[in-house]
Amino acid sequence: MNEKLKRVVDMLMTAALLFLMGYQLWGDTAHEIVGAGLFLLFIVHHILNRNFYKNLFRGKYTPMRIFQLIIDGLVFAVMIMLMVSGITMSRHVFAFLPIHGGMAMARRLHILGSYWGFILMSMHLGLHWNQILGVLRKTAGVKKSSKIRTVFCFAVGLLISGYGGWVLVKRDFPTYLFLKTEFVFLDYSESPILFYLDYLAFMGLCIFVAHYLTKLCRKLQSKKVAKR
Repeated sequence: MNEKLKRVVDMLMTAALLFLMGYQLWGDTAHEIVGAGLFLLFIVHHILNRNFYKNLFRGKYTPMRIFQLIIDGLVFAVMIMLMVSGITMSRHVFAFLPIHGGMAMARRLHILGSYWGFILMSMHLGLHWNQILGVLRKTAGVKKSSKIRTVFCFAVGLLISGYGGWVLVKRDFPTYLFLKTEFVFLDYSESPILFYLDYLAFMGLCIFVAHYLTKLCRKLQSKKVAKR
């Protein structure tokens, strides 16, 4: 039951993350409501995964564990940044709070948090991609491994990642990631389908990179163990 709840929460968080990146498609109110919902889901996610904190100072820190800890730590920091800046700028959900000033700084933090958060949260998914694939295989009733299927999935992932790299350039992500501007260009006439195809592809790129970095970390660990 706990594992099923974890998967539901993770799916809702992913859907909310994608929704929030399309601010211009849904407007202020929906953005704030879903944003508040995402933060609540984030809290629930950490409660459900509390064993992570219990075991934080136990066992050895392998390259894989260090990589995962860095990504998770950065995701946590970004979520706090988004929460604080989002509440400061709120005109609907948290408008009752007596917050005055700080809008310029909050806007900068929200831009940084949004774009870095999207990358880091997508990479977080990539860290657990083997588990996700395992659930998908179990659901589809696939029991045996297949080299053809493996090569095919890798090729599809590579194609999606290639397009995701083009999205990185086309949508000028570096400008927002390094805060070269304090305002985000929003195309209010853009098709939601095309918008989310782009963002799903970019998410795919981040997942692909994180997934294969985890494989590299495991190989490095295996080599260290083999030398002993």
